[in-house]
This record gives sequence, C-alpha cells and structure tokens, in this order.
Amino acid sequence: MNLAPFIAVEGPIGVGKTSLAKALSKAFQCHLIKEIVEDNPFLEKFYENMGDYSFQTEMFFLSHRFQQLETVREQYLTKGKPIVADYHMFKSKIFAKTTLKKEHFEKYSMICHVLTKDLPMPNLIIYLKASLEMLLTRIRLRGRDIEKNISPDYLKQLIKDYEAFITAFSVEHPEIPILTFNGDDLNFIENQKDLSYICSKVNNILTKDVQNESKP
Repeated sequence: MNLAPFIAVEGPIGVGKTSLAKALSKAFQCHLIKEIVEDNPFLEKFYENMGDYSFQTEMFFLSHRFQQLETVREQYLTKGKPIVADYHMFKSKIFAKTTLKKEHFEKYSMICHVLTKDLPMPNLIIYLKASLEMLLTRIRLRGRDIEKNISPDYLKQLIKDYEAFITAFSVEHPEIPILTFNGDDLNFIENQKDLSYICSKVNNILTKDVQNESKP
C-alpha cells in the first residue's frame, strides 16, 4: 500500500457509507470524496419505474464516478495525498446487474470496462453490511424524497449482490484488504465507542502496511 492510502467505503443503500467516510476523513486527515447522488436527474423516476429509467440512471452514475476517480488520481494519489471515498467504481456493475435488462447490461459492461480498466484501485475497502430491516429504517430516518419509493425487494437483492461480489472480489484481489462491519451491531454514527473500534481496525492495517514498506 502507498503511504498515502486510498480507502473506499462500500455497501448497499442506507448502510451509512457517507457518514463513515466523513468520520474516517477527519480521523485520518484524508481528503473526502463523496458520490453525486441527488444530482442524478433520473434517480427519482428510476425508483418509481426501474424498467424505464435504469439504463439512464446507471450511465449517469458511471460517467460521474469515472470523472471523480480521474480527479482522485490526478489531484491526490499522484501527489501522495490520502483520500477516503464513500464508494468505489466496482459498485457500478453491482447496481447495473441488479437493474438492467440482459442486453443493456452487456452493453453497459463493455463501456464500464473501457472506462475503468486503468482507474486507481482502493488499497483498503471497508464493507458495511446490514439487514433489510436496518436499511429500511435508516432510509426512512434520513428522509430523502427521491428514496421514498425504494422497493424492499430491490434492497434485498442488493444485499445478496453485494455479498456475492465482495466474496468474489476478495478472491480476485487478495492483495486488497477488506474490513467488514455489520451495521446491525455497530452504531458508529451515534456511538463513539463503535466509531473508535472501526478506526482502530483501519489504523492497524494502515500501520501494518507502513511497517512493511519500511522493511528493506
């Protein structure tokens, strides 16, 4: 791992990615990268009618994630500045596979491969998971109008798809550590002890890598 880490926080909708990324950016003095969500002009219509607006929605997210990660590489990583992001590009295919028709997903996958093949990979992934009931509760509490029509079945499928992807990713990229935390057990937003526990786990990995890079 570089001395300046690239930490990506991932997990399904409502699990607390942005809240944790903000806390980590403060704790480890990293620049914070937040995904553009509410600016997506198709998102509200997508939650009302996924079949008609899924391709437009996913393409908007793909292009903006690409632009942001290009900036990450050019302005931060190449200059040795650590960052923490509340997403990473690999989520694009998780969501697209869940929402797109087969023929659209094949086209999307080709475009995604071209755009992402040389983008920076995170050197630490924090995977937040939670039960369907917890996700629905948190989505309701944050009260975003665009999310009021999210289907529980859609969230349930996302939970399964994230689990499958993280398992496959850990096999394909054993060099990238993944820290998994269960949002049903940890309330890092309101409980400082829970946040400190997560930070200690992150620090252990960062410290370990710094020590490894210092060895001759």
